[in-house]
Amino acid sequence: MSDASRILVTGATGYVGSRLIGRLLAAGYSVRALGRSIERMTARSWACHQNLELVQGDVCNEQDMLRATQGCRVAYYLVHAMNAQKGQFAEADRRSALNMKNAASAANLQQIVYLGGLGDISNPNLSRHLASRHEVGRILQSGPVPATVLRAAMILGSGSASFEILRYVAQRRPVLITTRWGHTATQPIGSSKVLVYLIA
Repeated sequence: MSDASRILVTGATGYVGSRLIGRLLAAGYSVRALGRSIERMTARSWACHQNLELVQGDVCNEQDMLRATQGCRVAYYLVHAMNAQKGQFAEADRRSALNMKNAASAANLQQIVYLGGLGDISNPNLSRHLASRHEVGRILQSGPVPATVLRAAMILGSGSASFEILRYVAQRRPVLITTRWGHTATQPIGSSKVLVYLIA
């Protein structure tokens, strides 16, 4: 498979990214996996696949993104700055999204696919994290490369943070008294369905 058909997956060691890479490789695609830790990527079951290239880099670094996108056709943007310094995640998300948008343009990518979060942007009570994810989608769509924004709320699947928290609570608390957050409606989706939509 030629380099021109290669697919970049950012967030390669994340819950969705690591599973997406396995599915893409199984479907016959050539994949470039981008992550901050080569060691964590080499621990994955797909690490030695013949159609896979591992690249160490950070979406916050403009040069890393320019190198990562070169020779690719499509990029999956599956990162969120949840672990940024306290109060700085929105700025980190913004900078990373701009790096992705600019690198995609420089590499003449055909498509960016972004997995964001649900939530009504006009809602004054929207969390800062969800507002930031919506902003990332707008930034990616503001560039010359077409960007598809998919949105999901709670992604459930064995090993996902949401699933493990729910399982932990259900196993230890037969009755749970909640505050106002317990009345917030959500639309969970299975991880297998998320992967189907991302690949499609």
